[in-house]
Amino acid sequence: MQLIAHNIRSSENVGSLFRTCDSLGVAKLWLTGYTPDPSHVKVAKTALGAEKSVAWEKEVDVEKLIERLKSQGCRIVGLELDDKAVKLDEYQSGGHEVALLLGNEVEGIAPYLRDLCDDLVYIAQRGIKESMNVAVAAGIAAYAIMLK
Repeated sequence: MQLIAHNIRSSENVGSLFRTCDSLGVAKLWLTGYTPDPSHVKVAKTALGAEKSVAWEKEVDVEKLIERLKSQGCRIVGLELDDKAVKLDEYQSGGHEVALLLGNEVEGIAPYLRDLCDDLVYIAQRGIKESMNVAVAAGIAAYAIMLK
């Protein structure tokens, strides 16, 4: 399992992603677009040292990264509310390595990037809000996919 954090604006969310990746044993965290890296003081402060234990890399061009991961046999799974998305609890990766694509906190994953995904998943919710914090959602989705 790998995570792709694309255009995440909040440094605190990125720090939380590092902690989640450490906790779950995620193989690599990709920081794409304008997502801040651990050189940002708030990323490091929120990560609480996980930025040192998690393999990560900055790749500005997310399309190039997606192409490279696909060529290595990785399925790109976007976490997004979309008509084509399946419920997370029903998703099966077919035994493939997965890279979970996360989008911007406000705009989500851009439609052109959704089209590049092999699969789209969403987290069914019971409340009145349609979404949750990206770092929280990433933890739920990564854990669920890794269980299968």
